[in-house]
Amino acid sequence: MQRRFLGDAKDSFKWDYLDYLTRELGYAQLTVALMMRPDGKKNTHGRSEPEEFPARECVIDLCHQLRASRDPERIRDLPEATGATYQVRLHCGDTLLTKDNRADYFAGFDSKHDQLVFLDPDNGFEPKGYTPQHVRYEDVARVLGQVTEGSVVSVFQHFRYKQFGDDFAEIRERLWDCHSTAIYSDHVNVMIVGVAKSQRTIERVRVANEAYPSTEKKQVKVIA
Repeated sequence: MQRRFLGDAKDSFKWDYLDYLTRELGYAQLTVALMMRPDGKKNTHGRSEPEEFPARECVIDLCHQLRASRDPERIRDLPEATGATYQVRLHCGDTLLTKDNRADYFAGFDSKHDQLVFLDPDNGFEPKGYTPQHVRYEDVARVLGQVTEGSVVSVFQHFRYKQFGDDFAEIRERLWDCHSTAIYSDHVNVMIVGVAKSQRTIERVRVANEAYPSTEKKQVKVIA
């Protein structure tokens, strides 16, 4: 994630959905691994308005604050903004993710409490070769190996010029021994992939995902 992306339409989808899912699953903690990178060259990325995704007004307001401040610490304000009682933990804070610190970066996750963990790479899962813009499948497996049976690991995935259903099928084939599901928005070109150790846990995510599009008519679709 780059600071210049804070508060755009993709953020509206991410934080609206992740707040919803954390509360729906009854977790006391949303853990966010920002996977921070330096801002890249100037282009149109990150310039979309948060209103372009129909998030709740309180989430859109927070996105405007994120855009104005460019401070990822403001993500901690998500539950206060939505009236929720869970806490947001920023894993490794705004530490930049590099090849040298990657092993340490994906260590130290809470192994005692059920939680939603969100991994936020620029692009999503690694293709055949990975760059700092990607999360590796072994990174996801390492995080999943640390958290409880009742926890969920969610991963940001940007559109890769193929149908999200086809992309998810390829991702699922490369995931380690786990259970998975996904939800996506063609409107903002983002898919969020959920993985869990337990079939029972991922079924709870699927049920929540199916209910999410009906809340305020969100522009999203679910992949079982």
